[in-house]
Amino acid sequence: MNSRPAPPTQDTAAIDALTAGLRNRLFFRLYQTANLLNKTGNRALEDHGVTTQQWAILGALADPRSEGGISVGDLAALLMVSRQNLTGVLSRLESRGLIARTVDVRDKRSRFICLTGEGLQRWAEMQPQINEFYQASLADFSTSDLIAAMHYLERLRHNFVVLEGGQGEAEGD
Repeated sequence: MNSRPAPPTQDTAAIDALTAGLRNRLFFRLYQTANLLNKTGNRALEDHGVTTQQWAILGALADPRSEGGISVGDLAALLMVSRQNLTGVLSRLESRGLIARTVDVRDKRSRFICLTGEGLQRWAEMQPQINEFYQASLADFSTSDLIAAMHYLERLRHNFVVLEGGQGEAEGD
């Protein structure tokens, strides 16, 4: 018995080329979308002096699951960024009085990050602009569209975690 796969036919070659083209277009579209999200998100919150990176951090810290603080390592894992990339943004937020770093009583080498009172107030003040941004960005999306988009983005995120060599996965939201 021959265990080699059959040579590609003209039909399978055309399908492979189509699939490769779709993959390329999908990743290019993701790249464009990420850039536009960053640009338009920064503009949406410029009155608050907050960037999209800072927005993500403040949102993670405002989540009830982060009450009492979150370690820098856990925050980096949740946001799927390196600790090095996070450090500069945290320093800027801290210098503006929006977050505080505290020493972990169980491990003096570790730091917890939490929102300050001013950070909580800023987060609350940002909500109308954030909601307007979401409304405008997702204007033509039905609830079913949102569920489908979340499903496929989660599958893609999972595959990237696997490519990254991740054993455990950070929570998706």
